[in-house]
Amino acid sequence: MPDLPSPEEVEAARTPAGGWKRDQLAAWGIPWPPPKGWKDQLAKRWKATHQGDVPSAPSRPAPALADFAQETLDFG
Repeated sequence: MPDLPSPEEVEAARTPAGGWKRDQLAAWGIPWPPPKGWKDQLAKRWKATHQGDVPSAPSRPAPALADFAQETLDFG
């Protein structure tokens, strides 16, 4: 399976004339001539493979600052 580019990488690969080269599309698995909707399909495939790429939360909270003093408030 070809290495799928992100939508940003697809846009960055445009030629100065505004299109894409045949060999670049072939590297992404897109036939020539490119079928209608190829960019949307490529973006959907890329998103499907990158759904779990969300940064994970830290396992424990960050330590408190050394000069931070917590006051206790009595509302009773």
